[in-house]
Amino acid sequence: MNVTQKLRAFGDRGRTSIVSALLASLSAFALISTASAQNVIEDVAIAKGAAGRTTLTFSLKEPLAGVPSVFAIATPPRLVLDFANTTSLGKATNEVTDSVLRSYNVVQAQGRTRVVLNLSKTQAYDVKSDNKKLVVALFDAPGTAVTDSAPETGRFSAAAKTDGATFGLRDVDFRRGQAGEGRIIVDLSDANSGVDIKAQGKVLVVDFLRTQVPRNLERKLDVSDFGTPVQLIDTFAQGSNTRMVIEPKGLWEHSAYQTDNRLIIEIKPIIEDPNKLTQGSRPGYKGEKLSLNFQDIAVRSVLQVIGDFTGLNIIVSDTVTGNVTLRLKDVPWDQALDLVMQARSLDMRKNGNVVWIAPKEELALKEKQELEAKAQVADIEPLRTEMFQLNYQKAEELRKILVPTASGTGAGATTTGVLSKRGSVSVDARTNVLIVQDTPSKLDQVRALINRIDISVKQVMIEARVVIADDNFSRQLGARFGIGAGITSNGRNIGITGTPSGDPNQANVPGTGIVTGFSPSSYYWQVKPDTTTGGLTGSYINSVPYNVNLPVSNPAGTLAMTFLNLGNGNLVNLELSAAEAANRGKVISSPRVVTADNTKASISQGQEFKLRVSGGVGGQSSVETIRAVLSLDVTPQVTPDGRVVLDVYVTKDSIAGFQDGSPIVNTRRVSTKVIVNNGDTAVLGGIYEETVTDSTDKVPLLGDAPVIGNLFKRTNRGTVKQELLIFLTPRILSDAAGTVK
Repeated sequence: MNVTQKLRAFGDRGRTSIVSALLASLSAFALISTASAQNVIEDVAIAKGAAGRTTLTFSLKEPLAGVPSVFAIATPPRLVLDFANTTSLGKATNEVTDSVLRSYNVVQAQGRTRVVLNLSKTQAYDVKSDNKKLVVALFDAPGTAVTDSAPETGRFSAAAKTDGATFGLRDVDFRRGQAGEGRIIVDLSDANSGVDIKAQGKVLVVDFLRTQVPRNLERKLDVSDFGTPVQLIDTFAQGSNTRMVIEPKGLWEHSAYQTDNRLIIEIKPIIEDPNKLTQGSRPGYKGEKLSLNFQDIAVRSVLQVIGDFTGLNIIVSDTVTGNVTLRLKDVPWDQALDLVMQARSLDMRKNGNVVWIAPKEELALKEKQELEAKAQVADIEPLRTEMFQLNYQKAEELRKILVPTASGTGAGATTTGVLSKRGSVSVDARTNVLIVQDTPSKLDQVRALINRIDISVKQVMIEARVVIADDNFSRQLGARFGIGAGITSNGRNIGITGTPSGDPNQANVPGTGIVTGFSPSSYYWQVKPDTTTGGLTGSYINSVPYNVNLPVSNPAGTLAMTFLNLGNGNLVNLELSAAEAANRGKVISSPRVVTADNTKASISQGQEFKLRVSGGVGGQSSVETIRAVLSLDVTPQVTPDGRVVLDVYVTKDSIAGFQDGSPIVNTRRVSTKVIVNNGDTAVLGGIYEETVTDSTDKVPLLGDAPVIGNLFKRTNRGTVKQELLIFLTPRILSDAAGTVK
C-alpha cells in the first residue's frame, strides 16, 4: 500500500482525492471524525544512542494498545506517527539540536495525534512499544553511508578526491563586522577540505570532513561581549571529522564563502518586521517547503493547515468563505499562503505572530475607519506649547520646514509640512528658540526632526596649488663686415669702401680690435686719389662704415678684428657678436579656505583696474572693473563613506601689459566637479605650451655661401616652454580643528 492509499484509509471524506505530501495528509487527518481521546502523550525525550542512533522515547499516560501507524516521506525527508485516541500535552512545534532530527511537529484533531519528524536526510527506523513508552530509533540504512565515491549533496564544499588524505584546522578566529555581524574565520590546512554547513534548530552546525583539530583549538569561545548575534562557538572532534557548533541569539541568517585556505562564516542579525511572514534580508519566499493537493476544499481549512504547520496564530474573518482547489509541490509555506489569499481576493495584517486574514475590501474599510477616527480625535485633541532651543540650525529656517505650505491648485493640490492644520510656530531670533504649539503627537515628530537635523556639520579645508613653470632658451649669432681698399689699374684709380659717411646704417668698430697708434673704435682707413702725385692716398677718419651690418642686439660677447695695410691703403674690419640665454622659472600659488559641508567658500587676491567707458546710455560714461586675481571658489559635499565631492572654480590671472591705456590680462581658469578621497590630491587640469622660433637675416646670395656666408647673415633661434598645473587637496577637519582656545 503506498502513502496515498494509507492516508485515504484514515477517513471517509471524498473531497481529498490525492495527497502528495505531508500537509495534505494533515488536512485530511484534521477532518476525520473519530472517537474521543483516551490516552495522553505526556513527554518526548530525545537521546543520542549507540552506533550513531537517535532515539525518541514517547511517555504516555496509559499503556499503548498497539504500535501506532508509521509511514515515511522521502522528499522532504519526514517520518510520520499516528496515535489513535490520543492527545498531547506538548507544544505544536519543537526544535531539536541533532545531526539527523531537525524538529518535530505535533498535530491534534478529532481525538487523534500525529507526530511529524522533520529529518535532515532519509533514515531507517525501528519502533518498539514497552508498556507506557514508545521508542523510535533513527539510523542510517545499510549501504547509505557517505564515502568518497558517493555523491555529496547539501554541502557547502565537497571534499576533493585525495585518496583518503586527512586535513586539519590551523586557526579559529572571531571578529565583529561593520554592520554588527559576527564573523567566524577558520584557517584550513588545505583548500580542498570538505565543509558541510547546516542550521539545526537554533544553532548552526559546521562539519569539517576528514579534518583533525589540534588540542589548543578544541575549545569553547564565549564571544557574547562583541555585541553580535553569536554567543558561543564550540569546536570539537567527532570521529574523523571536526564539528563546530555556533550558537546565535535572536533572529539571524548566515552566509559563508571560502577564499583559498580561509573559510569565513557570517552571522547577520535580522531586524524583525512585524508585517512580514518570514524574517530575513533576502528577497522572496523563505518559508519551509510543503506540498498541498486539495480538490474543492474550504479555504478556512487550508488556512488552518498552514497555521498548524507554521505555529502562527491565524485569525480568519467570518466573511472568509468559499472553496479552493490547488496542487502545490515543494513550495515555501509563505508562498502557498500568498497564493491561497490571491485566489480568494484576501489580504492579511500581521502583528507579531498573530495574522488576521480577511477580504481586501473589509481590511481597507476598517483601516479607513481607523484613520477617520484618528483625524476626528486630532481635531478635538488639546494643544500643548513647547520651546526648542536650537544649537546649529537657524530657527527661522526650521520654521519654514514646519509650517504647512500648499502646492498646486484644484484636485492636485498638496500640503507639505510637519505641523497639523491647528498647529502654529513662532521664532525668538535673539535666543534662537523655536516655540511650537500643536498636539502631543505632532510635538513628538517636531522633536524627532530637530534631533535629526540640528547637528554640527563637518568642515572641510580645501588647498589649491597653481603651478606655472617656464623654460626659455635663445641663441643669436651676427656679424659686421667692412672693407676699405684702393688699387690702380691701367691708369685708373679704383677704391672700395663701406657705407658712405652720414648714412644712418654706419656703425663704429667696437673697441675690442687694436691697431698700434690708432683706436679702431673711433677711426677707419679711407682711401682717395692724390691730386699731387696722381696716385692714391689713405688716411684715418672718424666713424667706421660697414659693408655688412647684421650685429646681435645686446650681445653677451663680441670678437672684432681689423686688417690694415698702410702701403697700399687696404683695410678690413670684422666683428662677430653672439648671445645665448637660458631662463627657467616656477610660480606656485597656494590659496586655502575652510568651509562647512555644502557651503560655498571664496578667497581671492590680486589687482583691480577701474576704467571709465564713455558713450553709455544717454551719452553718460560708466566705470568698468577689470580684475587680475588669484581666486578659489569651492563648494564641498562630504559623502557618507568619507569622500568629498568638490564643485570648484579656480582662476589665476596676470597683467601682461597695457594697450591704449587698458590692461591686457592673461587668464588661466578651470571649472569642474570632482570626487576626491579625504586627504588625497587631485590634478584638476593642465595646459602645456611650447613655442619654437628660427629666424635669419642675410645678404642675398652672399649669405648662402658655405662657411664664409656666416659673415653676411644674422641667425636667431629660441624655444619657449610654459606649463600650467592645478592641484586640489580636500581635508575633512575634526570637530576641534580650526578653533583657537
